[in-house]
Amino acid sequence: MMAPSTDYRARLKALSQCVCDGARLMIGQGNYGAYVAHVEKTHPDLAPMTEREFFRNRENARFGVGNKSGFRCC
Repeated sequence: MMAPSTDYRARLKALSQCVCDGARLMIGQGNYGAYVAHVEKTHPDLAPMTEREFFRNRENARFGVGNKSGFRCC
């Protein structure tokens, strides 16, 4: 059985990660690690974007870069 303080720390760390992931999603920045895991699992023939490419892709999607419908966040 885990010591109570260890269990508390693990739960706090997991909660913190969920809050951070939620905040990133609210501003249009997904979790790069989750993206890589998804690509490796569902698209093994494709190489995942680099972290920099992923960030740029999410920023472009957020601000409507290249979007023909005219949508822009700001």
